[in-house]
Amino acid sequence: MVPVKAIISAGMPGSGKEEFLEAIRPLDMPYVRMGDVVREEKAARGSAQPTGDFAQAEREAHGGGVWALRTLDRMGTGPVVIDGCRSHAEVEAFRSALGDGLCVIALHSDPATRFQRLQRRAREDAPADMEEFRRRDDREMAWGLARVITLADVMVVNDSTLDEFHRRCLSAVEGVMRG
Repeated sequence: MVPVKAIISAGMPGSGKEEFLEAIRPLDMPYVRMGDVVREEKAARGSAQPTGDFAQAEREAHGGGVWALRTLDRMGTGPVVIDGCRSHAEVEAFRSALGDGLCVIALHSDPATRFQRLQRRAREDAPADMEEFRRRDDREMAWGLARVITLADVMVVNDSTLDEFHRRCLSAVEGVMRG
């Protein structure tokens, strides 16, 4: 059995990626948020583009796996959690660099619940209305996120209480680490 080098978490906006990291905190695993990599690069370049547009422009200029390659530069020596993978090209870039020992965990919640969570969270990129929410979902699915979720090694459904979701996440990661 190959030891786990990296666990990739993936999910639609509002599916629970931040809570996933909180849930596995007792395992004391290092993590890298791909969204932080994007935001830091955007700030370093002084870009005024919306974050999603900046990320997409970089994909178009440097290939679909660009954010995975930039994330690899921030990883230590595994195992590590990579939060927020958005495309199959990113998964393949990680797989190419890390070989075996990569596990993708998909987080799933229904759209209405995700929209409510994004509204409550009130970040700068929170959708103003359901139409904007759907456009954001469409953009992320166009990047290939739906394929990442569909082909994930493990699916954790976020449809209950926060405590139950945390329990499910912790159990999933512990299972992956045990092999």
